[in-house]
Amino acid sequence: MATVLWILAAILVISGVLAIIRKQLVWGIVLIVVGLLVGPGGVSIFT
Repeated sequence: MATVLWILAAILVISGVLAIIRKQLVWGIVLIVVGLLVGPGGVSIFT
């Protein structure tokens, strides 16, 4: 399960960075924050 969370978190953070590059600042920040919360290093919403 931890591996799946890491992959999901990485995808969310990368998507957030790409959104910021495309000038979608708010959406990018939201994706990055959600990615950090989902990841096993953050406050996981699944535990």
